[in-house]
Amino acid sequence: MTSETGFDPKLFDRFPTSEPRPQSELDELKRIWAAPRGWRMLTIVNNNYVGLWYVAAAFLFFLLAGVLALVMRAQLSLPLLGVLPQETYNQFFTMHGTVMMFLFAVPIMEAIGVMLLPQMLAARDLPFPRLSAYAFWAYLIGGLCFFASLFAGLAPDGGWFMYPPLTNSTYSPGINADFWLLGIGFIEISAIAGAIEILVGILKTRAPGMTLARMPLFAWAMLVFAGMILIAFPSVILATLLLELERALNWPFFDSTRGGDPMLWQHLFWFFGHPEVYIIFLPAAGLVSMMVSSLAKTELVGYQLIVLALLATGFISFGVWAHHMFTTGMPSMTTGFFAAASMAVSIPAGIQVFSWIATLAIGKPRYNTPTLFVVGGLVTFVMGGLTGVMVAMVPFDWQAHDTYFIVAHLHYVLIGGAVFPVFAAFYFWVGMTSRRPLSERLGKWVFWLMFSGMHITFLPMHLSGLMGMPRRVYTYLPGMQWEWTNMLSSVGAFILGTGVLLFLVDLIRNFRFTTENDAGNIYGGGTLEWLPTGLYSTRSIPVIRSMTPLWDNPNLAREVAEGRHFLPYSATGLRETLITSPIRAEPQYLQIMMGPSIWPLLGAVFTAGFFLLLTVQAYFLSIVCLPLATFSILRWLWDTDRPVTQKEVDVGAGIMLPTYVTGPSAHGWWATICVLVVAAMIFFMAIFGYLFVYGVHPTYWVIPTERWWALPISLAYAAAAVLVFVGRWLLGRKRSTNWSPTTALLFAALMIVAALATDWFSWRAQGVDPELTAQGAFSHALLALQAQLAAVVILMGGYLAARTARGLITRPRNTTFDVVSLFLLYTCAQGAATALLLRFFPVSV
Repeated sequence: MTSETGFDPKLFDRFPTSEPRPQSELDELKRIWAAPRGWRMLTIVNNNYVGLWYVAAAFLFFLLAGVLALVMRAQLSLPLLGVLPQETYNQFFTMHGTVMMFLFAVPIMEAIGVMLLPQMLAARDLPFPRLSAYAFWAYLIGGLCFFASLFAGLAPDGGWFMYPPLTNSTYSPGINADFWLLGIGFIEISAIAGAIEILVGILKTRAPGMTLARMPLFAWAMLVFAGMILIAFPSVILATLLLELERALNWPFFDSTRGGDPMLWQHLFWFFGHPEVYIIFLPAAGLVSMMVSSLAKTELVGYQLIVLALLATGFISFGVWAHHMFTTGMPSMTTGFFAAASMAVSIPAGIQVFSWIATLAIGKPRYNTPTLFVVGGLVTFVMGGLTGVMVAMVPFDWQAHDTYFIVAHLHYVLIGGAVFPVFAAFYFWVGMTSRRPLSERLGKWVFWLMFSGMHITFLPMHLSGLMGMPRRVYTYLPGMQWEWTNMLSSVGAFILGTGVLLFLVDLIRNFRFTTENDAGNIYGGGTLEWLPTGLYSTRSIPVIRSMTPLWDNPNLAREVAEGRHFLPYSATGLRETLITSPIRAEPQYLQIMMGPSIWPLLGAVFTAGFFLLLTVQAYFLSIVCLPLATFSILRWLWDTDRPVTQKEVDVGAGIMLPTYVTGPSAHGWWATICVLVVAAMIFFMAIFGYLFVYGVHPTYWVIPTERWWALPISLAYAAAAVLVFVGRWLLGRKRSTNWSPTTALLFAALMIVAALATDWFSWRAQGVDPELTAQGAFSHALLALQAQLAAVVILMGGYLAARTARGLITRPRNTTFDVVSLFLLYTCAQGAATALLLRFFPVSV
């Protein structure tokens, strides 16, 4: 077998070692990884705690959105009821959809990932524990403040999709829509932070020997999930930014009277919105794949096919977004393409469904609570998938669009494909975190109430829709023949709610959080999360030789607990984990991990304060929060990238690994690439918007003059990029001073700012008004995006200078220097592309 990194795979044969490690080393691990007590628990960054808090917060939002749904069903149970006035009903259905999609469905999957993945991969923790804590606190604070707008009468009321022109300042003059735009934009930033943590964690912190071909399917699903978030979520962030700019500054991105187009919002929103369905489904599918195998007591049928299906779903889902826009008047060829893609995406889902059925068929499953939820979710999801194929057919979609048929289809897919698998996971994995398992007797009652309630609620909605009942109406007239279907749906909703309430009773009675002495492997899983663990995860990090190591090596748990594998102690006296190669999981180096800190919490508080105060137009306080948030984040980063005195350490069996590396081997390098992918996707979608509105309304555009400005601006960016490479060269030169490399990068940053200023003033000199046409609005928006990057570049330059002054920039390579260099190079590329695009397009009108 060819090595990926130069590591000799024969070294794996040294494990397990012959003798157990002493108890004193385990006691030292416990001391190093111990969680703070009292109010200092707010500083905890361990995935055990943060993951649990994350799951609990997401479940809280699920309950809140469910209560809103019950009130709406009470309003619709009979014609002309007055449970809710029209405006309040609009706020309720907007908040229900928004909270379920943005605050429950995606975050619950990230939360389960944060909680399970370190144990499943046998890592001490995910690689950026403070980033996980920041993502959680930002999500919790932002989500609670967003939901609280409902009690002040300021909740958004334009639907969870917020279509303009309904949501522009003319038709939604209050700040209700601003709560959605700024609040959701902020919450999506939190989701992206979590996705970066998960993606880098899966690729770089797997146990030695856990090649991609041996990786648990939940890890595969979360890898695709995280990658899809990095590609899809920037689109909705850009959309919310553009609509907020239109509302606040009167820039006409979506105003067709000034060259914009409201259809652009639908393209940007659904480029995020339809992949989001699969972003939600794929982690749930990964959970189901792992549970099915354990519950059936047999290996999963078609592991490789399921991996391919996960990848195919992620790829095809980005070609399906206009599935939601068949009734908007798109050309026939376009609708035909998206209809075909909408049907094609069902093929990889079908592969997974048949794999699960085959596994259950050849195994010997017991119909306990997790099995019931898995099978119930499978039945429900398949029914939702069949109606999905129906609405993928354009003629049928024309009839069913915006009726309750679509409401039913959506809930069948999401409840069957996500909610039921999540409840199955609660019962299946609760033994990892609780001293007592949940009740089997109550669990079966919970399932049957939820399963029957779900079908009684949503099955009649198909008929309501086919009989013509439109969605998003707060009441209806008698005599429409909708009374009995709506009454059935309302009764079913309360049955479903009763099942969820009974689950809460079960949690209160039986769930007792613990990091040691848990209930254990109740259902006989064969993967690593069932090894004996503490706050340090496993005592030692095992060598992996199969996909189900606990089944294939019954002695593995004992070997790991005795410290007979990798890293049975703290080699440096600090928190550590192994960093392995992304494909073959060969050990590369020992990562020094950050411990508890208050700065992620403060960073989240001030970031939330900036966005929320901006929403209520408290501009001064909002501006005050921005530097405080920036300082908090930089302060938590200040503790990172500090090499320890030991250049190499023994990680077990005499194997020596470095404690510090740079370049593509470093986990920080991978995280930076993820951030740049997000920035590039925002820029790419902005270019799409720029070209789209030109294609729709070319008569509103003017040909740019003074195109020669593109040459000096592009040359300035190119010169800045050259300075970056000069700085990297100087860092490796022994004869250069400590300040020489940093000075080169500081000059590069100044040149980027100068190029941007030249671009801005030269464009303004042409008299293009951002309030007059969409061309002017998009030109200024593209320059504003570049200005954001330039502001980050200045911050990075100051941070790099401060670390240089304190002697923290190591030679000949340094991770902080690498990160700043990568960001500078990307900023140069985007700046040059912006200058060229604005001056050479359009060529004619």
